Amino acid sequence: MLPNVTITPAAEKFIKRIVRFSGLPESAGFRLLVGAGGCSGYTSEFSAEAAPQPGEETLTVNGLRIFLPAESRLILEGVTVDFAETATQSGLTFINPNQAACACSTAETAPPSGVTKIEISAIVRSRPAPILAS
Repeated sequence: MLPNVTITPAAEKFIKRIVRFSGLPESAGFRLLVGAGGCSGYTSEFSAEAAPQPGEETLTVNGLRIFLPAESRLILEGVTVDFAETATQSGLTFINPNQAACACSTAETAPPSGVTKIEISAIVRSRPAPILAS
């Protein structure tokens, strides 16, 4: 069963570009794998594909084919998929109006999945140790 999901015009434009520049035939689509990702968030992986994998269902939005595995279909129910571009990052965002904000103390300080936080004090300039001849 396909989810009740909203794809914003910005997300649709981004997805169409991925598929168009993939070099695949016009019948290709966009595979969207969505999973739970930390505090009140989602993680996603996507790719342009020639056809859906077994078990995937196809959501069609304005002629665009989006291939959704079962887990993605469950997670995307009631969610708005948008595209955001800022000075520091760009990509798909997922807005779930029925999910409460996270109240844990790490929500504000935790880096996004796949990003390592490095304190500026840990970055030092050093010279390599001299090589001593024996």
